[in-house]
This record gives sequence, structure tokens and C-alpha cells, in this order.
Amino acid sequence: MSIGTNLKRIRDEITTTALSCDRDPATIKLLAVSKRHSIESIQEAIAAEQSCFGESYIQEAQEKCKLLKDVSFHFIGHIQSNKAKLAAELFQVIETVDRLKLARALNKHLETLDKDIDILIQVNIGKDPKKYGVAPDETISLLAAIKEFSRLRPVGLMTMPPFSTDDEETRSYFRALRLLSLECAEKGLFFDNHCVELSMGMSHDFKLAIEEGSTSIRIGTAIFGERPNL
Repeated sequence: MSIGTNLKRIRDEITTTALSCDRDPATIKLLAVSKRHSIESIQEAIAAEQSCFGESYIQEAQEKCKLLKDVSFHFIGHIQSNKAKLAAELFQVIETVDRLKLARALNKHLETLDKDIDILIQVNIGKDPKKYGVAPDETISLLAAIKEFSRLRPVGLMTMPPFSTDDEETRSYFRALRLLSLECAEKGLFFDNHCVELSMGMSHDFKLAIEEGSTSIRIGTAIFGERPNL
């Protein structure tokens, strides 16, 4: 099936799932994960009215961000502090801020660029040693420290829970992130505490994530097909 057909199917599933739990489908963003896929594939998605894309590798994303100007690129991979300058230059949203050192580096480069940027705090909600992210019980202190950085706008939380074939286990991780976001909002730690972003849910579990409050789901394979081996 074509990329456009895949996008329509996923949008229909988002709508059906949202309505089934009394949510407005318009409040749920679809982020097309385009890492390792060609510019031509992204252009095909753009032709099907997709406007938000996720990239995980900064060097790979450079050409895409320069050539494709009228879309929004989110960075969803791990950032080494020495790549913070490029990340600050290229992306409209960075979803994987997980430590104070990175936040400080991003803010420094953003000041030079005279640019503000939306960020999400990546939380290792399942305390998975194989995944990045701040520990849940350290999220509040990280957000509190980030408030001193004038160029960073913390708009929400992001997570990638441990893979599980048990839907209820997966659901528990999404619910935990939502509850953590409410706690942070009550303390006034977000840029807009009345409209907090929750980036959670991928191809295999996005329906559960929507049911638990996700405002942004990250879909790659179900849109573009299997990633090419590089």
C-alpha cells in the first residue's frame, strides 16, 4: 500500500479510538517517524497532508531539514551534549531532553540563535536500563531546574515504555506518565500547565496510549514500511 493509504488508515484508527473514549480526535497529533527513510518518501507523506515528522539521527536529518522547509521536524532520538548546537539549529521540537547538562547546552546555543524551542522531557517510566530518560522521581526536579532557561519551553513529557505483550502492563506505563504530568502541572512546571503534551504510543500500542491520554503518537513502520538497512 502507498504511504498516503497508510496515513489515511492510521488517521481513521486514531479517530475511531479517540471517539470510543470520548476524546476529540483533533487533540491527537500524528508524528510520522521518518528516520532512515528517503526524502522522496517524506515528500509522498507531505502530499498526503502529513506535516509533522520525527527524526532520531541528527546528521541524517540535516539534509531533510534544509530541503523540506514547510513541515515540522521533531527530534526523538538520544542527543549527546556535543550535538546540542545542531539540534538547536535544525529542529522545531526536541522530545528527548532528559538531563540538565543537555538542557543547559541547548539553551546556550538557542540564545546565540535568538530562537525559542518547545521541548518534552523524556521519562524512563518503566525504569528500563536499556532506555534513556530521566527517572520518574527525578522529573519534577529536572523541570524545576529547566525553568531558569529562558529559551526552552517545556510543553510536556515523552516516553517509550518497555515492550510488553500484556496490554494492561503497557497501559499502566502510559497511565503513570499521565499522572506524573498532572503532578508536574499542579506545580506549574510546564510552559502551559493547562495544555500539556504527552508523546506516547507507537505502531503497536498507540490505541492504548490514546485511551490513556496521549496527545502525540509516533508512527514509523505502519506509514513508511520497514526501514532500509544502512
